[in-house]
Amino acid sequence: MTFKPQCLATAVGSLPHTDVSKACQVILQSIPVIPIWPQLPKADFKENMEVQYSEGLPRVVLDEEKKRMYFDTSGDFTPDLEKFYENYLAENLDYFKISPQFSRGIYEMEKIFKSDSYPPPKLFKGQVTGPITMGLGRVDENKRSIYYNEMFRDVIVKATEMKARWLINKFKFLGCEQICFVDEPILSAFGSSTYVSVQREDVVNYLSDVIQAIHKEGALAGTHCCGNTEWTILIEAGVDIINFDAYNYGETISYYPKEVNAFLERGGSLAWGIVPTSEEINQETPESLIAKLKTLIDNLAQKGINKSLIWERCLLTPSCGTGSLSVELAENIFEQLSEISRLLQS
Repeated sequence: MTFKPQCLATAVGSLPHTDVSKACQVILQSIPVIPIWPQLPKADFKENMEVQYSEGLPRVVLDEEKKRMYFDTSGDFTPDLEKFYENYLAENLDYFKISPQFSRGIYEMEKIFKSDSYPPPKLFKGQVTGPITMGLGRVDENKRSIYYNEMFRDVIVKATEMKARWLINKFKFLGCEQICFVDEPILSAFGSSTYVSVQREDVVNYLSDVIQAIHKEGALAGTHCCGNTEWTILIEAGVDIINFDAYNYGETISYYPKEVNAFLERGGSLAWGIVPTSEEINQETPESLIAKLKTLIDNLAQKGINKSLIWERCLLTPSCGTGSLSVELAENIFEQLSEISRLLQS
């Protein structure tokens, strides 16, 4: 479908709450049209953004005392890989599930909607940590990024595909359209000396594999990056929604007017992370953030893109997840996000 959000709001994923019920209430009150299930990294080490998606991956070691996750690639891991690929090829989604021990938010949101406490939403959003961020962010037993191990890199890409599909299937009972974001914060460092050996073509292909898996389940695919990156990578990978930190890097999307125009014309949407996920929110109001957003959209329109089309395909989010913040600050962010969306749709 062509997604026309027209300033509806959703969120990135993480919240700082340890009470899952409270986190879900914040979500349902502030972004009821496109709610999310919350990731709660302060509630448990297992809810950290890479750890949460580690079940079913071969040779994962979780050291809860040191709050560390790594891959043990020593010795003969052939049997572990065989088990993984057997389940992947059989499309055994349940093998790749995220259990309640790794996500309070998934199961609490499922319980809420199955209890008929709330009507089904218009859309529902989930998220997975992308294969580039997972691969570069986690290491083997020698503290080398697992991304540079070709076999395990393929495992991570395929596991991400299956996790995304499992999540979408988990919430199909809602009977509404779904969105699944592939969170890739590490792409803000793409092209730097740190990751000079990471090839652009590979990044596009790996993201494309995950996006195709999301499309296979009939959902829209988005990608979130909370810094500047080469946005054409996401366009070439086939995303439906590009989510970026518009508060701090809003002008960067206008560096690629031709590609962004083609993206919007083929049905793509821009998710403007206009609400800062920092103390800066205390110096802002919904009105000041709307003014900032309008300036950014005007600047993009001046590059030759139809302004009405930009607004039609405008989704609103915080600039990043709120999981590392205080509860008070996070709730202020969600309140302002809700109000901005209300004002722009009125």
